[in-house]
Amino acid sequence: MCGRYTFTQLPQAEPVADAGVSPDWLRPRYNVAPTNYCPVFPMDNPRQVHLYRWGLVPHWAKDEKIGYRMINARAESVHEKPAFREALAHGRCVVWADGFYEWKKVGKDKQPYRIILQGGTPFVMAGISARWRSPEGQILHSFAILTTTPNELMAPIHDRMPVILDGAAARRWLAADLRAEALPDLLRPYPAEAMQAYPVSPAVGQVRNDSPALIEPWAES
Repeated sequence: MCGRYTFTQLPQAEPVADAGVSPDWLRPRYNVAPTNYCPVFPMDNPRQVHLYRWGLVPHWAKDEKIGYRMINARAESVHEKPAFREALAHGRCVVWADGFYEWKKVGKDKQPYRIILQGGTPFVMAGISARWRSPEGQILHSFAILTTTPNELMAPIHDRMPVILDGAAARRWLAADLRAEALPDLLRPYPAEAMQAYPVSPAVGQVRNDSPALIEPWAES
């Protein structure tokens, strides 16, 4: 599962004003949580950054509350799930980030870790998105992050990790002619040697906390 992440470094692309969302909302975030609006690059406009809400709401949903249960999609089965099938075919996107959090069980407690690429460079995660219209006619663009099995770095921390895509893989993911047979090779764990993990403050567990202090290394007790 991927339930929290960061984008402390912003993309250089021009933000697009999607329905009901101001580009002014795009600012550095140190504790992104579900239902937050986040920068993504959709397959139908991959050169511009859009702000979509985290938590997929399919077009057929009766209300938007379903998004709380659909923040992630398993890469191994995303093509099989009716809830994700249309988003996979027509709503693929990449989600901008520069780190994500996971909690490692330590005795009876859980220690949060921030996982980044070596050097702290930004990256993109594979995502799927959908467009939903409310009964009142309001449009909501939303997304889910794809997860996969852990690499050697992540395995001691958690049994899932987001699908991180390098440049070539991101272009393949957004290509209109992507076929289901290519998914297993494309949506695999990112190389462990290209990543690093370090403990951070337990304060990241509270969604109301969102400050640079959250990404500072934390001395484990």
